[in-house]
Amino acid sequence: GTKSGIALLYNEETNNTYDVCLKLTKEVLTIQKLDVVCTSGSESQVNHRTVVLRRQATGGLGLSIKGGAEHNVPVVISKIFKDQVGKKVFYIPTVHLLRTAGDEVTITVRYLREVPSFLKLPLGSPGPSTDHSRVSSPLFDSGLHLNGNGNNTAPSPPSPSANEPKYEKRWLDAVSLPLLMARVSRYKAGTDKLRSNCFEVFALDGASTNILQFCTAAESTDWLQAISTNINDLTQENVNCKIVSSSLQIVHMGWACESPEGSTASRTSAFKFLALRGPYFHIFRNPPISAADWGQAETTYNLYEVLFKVHKLWMAEDCWLQARLYLGLEHSPEQQDNESLCFSILVGHGQSHTFRVELATDLAIWEKSFQRAVFLEVQRIRSKSYMCSSQGNVLCFTIDFGSGFTCSEGTSKTVLWRYKFSQLKGSSDDGKTRVKLLFKNAESKQIEMKELEFANLTAVLHCIHSFIAAKVASMDPLFMCSQSFPGNYMNS
Repeated sequence: GTKSGIALLYNEETNNTYDVCLKLTKEVLTIQKLDVVCTSGSESQVNHRTVVLRRQATGGLGLSIKGGAEHNVPVVISKIFKDQVGKKVFYIPTVHLLRTAGDEVTITVRYLREVPSFLKLPLGSPGPSTDHSRVSSPLFDSGLHLNGNGNNTAPSPPSPSANEPKYEKRWLDAVSLPLLMARVSRYKAGTDKLRSNCFEVFALDGASTNILQFCTAAESTDWLQAISTNINDLTQENVNCKIVSSSLQIVHMGWACESPEGSTASRTSAFKFLALRGPYFHIFRNPPISAADWGQAETTYNLYEVLFKVHKLWMAEDCWLQARLYLGLEHSPEQQDNESLCFSILVGHGQSHTFRVELATDLAIWEKSFQRAVFLEVQRIRSKSYMCSSQGNVLCFTIDFGSGFTCSEGTSKTVLWRYKFSQLKGSSDDGKTRVKLLFKNAESKQIEMKELEFANLTAVLHCIHSFIAAKVASMDPLFMCSQSFPGNYMNS
């Protein structure tokens, strides 16, 4: 269905705020603005006239204008001072920078014999808008006078003719943003400063809504959640259309804001498009649209060699807390602690990427998607081997989903030792290349230590973690029931 409501649109460049009507469908967010339309009578081109105005040394362009976007009415010349032709009213569809224009200005105007009804609306009348909170007069005078005469009473109209056009204020579509691969942001651009009850929506082509403002935190969250849900649903539909083979299945993709590492002021946070696809975790500057775009990732990691970590997940199971947050009775921790909706991807020793999302639901989706993507990939590859050394000997260390850990000689492939996943009781490493793995001997029940040295130790430790997590998940009926896996992934 369609969700609709009234919001405020704030334009940072012009510093203007005005009412808009939002219409949200499954695929598009439409922003409507109030405009004046001709509802009856003839509006012939005869009424359009091109006028050349020459700026006078004293008195400017010699006209007085009323209205403007900030008052939700069009710009109207209500008075022309020269020769006192004040009884004519012109409607100007567009007037650009009259105040700062050159000495000669050419404008196209539409002559109206009768004063339009919107100019006669009482003070503060909002037309179709339901928001009466900000009283503004449509008879606002822009102050573009010839001689400073402040007497701006509208001329009394002649008796209306049946043929004269009638005008009404209506909501008209101003901006339509397609939601496929769009993103939302509650933060001021390039910063971690949260806006209050506001957010922006950015389409794939970079088009933006400007800043949408809402009266309450609950209303803002409600709209943000609705738009985010539609974006995620469209992305998922798009993903399902692109499944070529199970080995390149896209589990999830979407926008997140990458925070700079450390407290470096030189780097600002930037939006990145993340994708969990087959064996890889991709980081893009822009979403991949074509098959060739998948090769344009900024960075790509082997999925089972990275570690996903959530920062301080605050969304407790406490439904009462959630209700209080939603109703605005309690400030959400995310407004005090910018790390609360973040996750990190640990990729190497001391190296990581930190990403911020907009909603707790986004965080939950990324966490579940990572678990699912790692599980699928481990099930697909079944085993992974790394070259290592121990006491000067070159060895091959294998992690196998079915049998556990095996260590064999590098050349002869003779198996030196083997343990199940359940026998691993602990590990310690020097943070560089060496690791000590502690295994419990199945017969003697003694702890046996195996010391190995790897060139890429962090990748190996993350791989061990991925395999064990996948093994545990495969024995968890809740996890398995919540997933829908292709048949060949199920036989272990």
